[in-house]
Amino acid sequence: MQERHTNRERYFIEQGIVTEKYIIPYIEAVCPISPEMVIGEIGCGEGGNLRPFLDRGHKVIGIDLSQSKIENGISYYAEHPMKHNLTLIAEDIYDSDPTLIPKFDIIIMRDTIEHIPNQAIFLNRVRDFLTPQGKIFFGFPPWCMPFGGHQQLCKNKFMSVLPYYHLLPPFLYKGILKLAGESTETIEGLIEVRDTRISINRFNRIIKASRFSFVRKDLYLVNPGYEIKFKLKTRKLPGFLHIPYLRDFMATSYYSVVQKED
Repeated sequence: MQERHTNRERYFIEQGIVTEKYIIPYIEAVCPISPEMVIGEIGCGEGGNLRPFLDRGHKVIGIDLSQSKIENGISYYAEHPMKHNLTLIAEDIYDSDPTLIPKFDIIIMRDTIEHIPNQAIFLNRVRDFLTPQGKIFFGFPPWCMPFGGHQQLCKNKFMSVLPYYHLLPPFLYKGILKLAGESTETIEGLIEVRDTRISINRFNRIIKASRFSFVRKDLYLVNPGYEIKFKLKTRKLPGFLHIPYLRDFMATSYYSVVQKED
């Protein structure tokens, strides 16, 4: 397991850096972000992706299932000068009442959609939280990419850097993880990612079926976040690799901005 995953505060800081440097400019290329906009994040963890928006004075709201992560986030923001504009909620989005939360002009979903079961049902639920002209930013690793199984979370150092083995049949994948000494908790978490896996084509179909349309979409050969993690320069997937199915194995990240069709 990489040290950044065990050090939650470091991970929180890195999230903010990536959002400031890459995600905000990506969104602003198709949707100017004015100060009065309300920014939301579903599956926010400690809320690191929200920090650059809070720095700008936006009203920001983060929702996450994990009570402990929300508590961590509250402590990380304790001294922030704009903390009065921050709301962090430990709750299932299906239990949240959209009439009690300000409608979001922009929703951030970075590295979360691949963890969510029944993604089409989820997106229909999210519609209730958006303003009519609201946008959703998605950033996620396609399932077939080298580390689409999130195996970097393994405690076994070799298994945490071994690519593609998450594509093995489930019984083999689980067996290898057990042989490597991974805990039941880690294995269950990785199998959950496998169960909710999402390809590029499947994501595109879900967006269309959920009555959203793309405002922008891009595939990356080198994920923008890898500059912070590994000091690698961001690179988009070359056009000649944009072949259906092949691109799933080569693209390390899929960025997009979507909006309601009606």
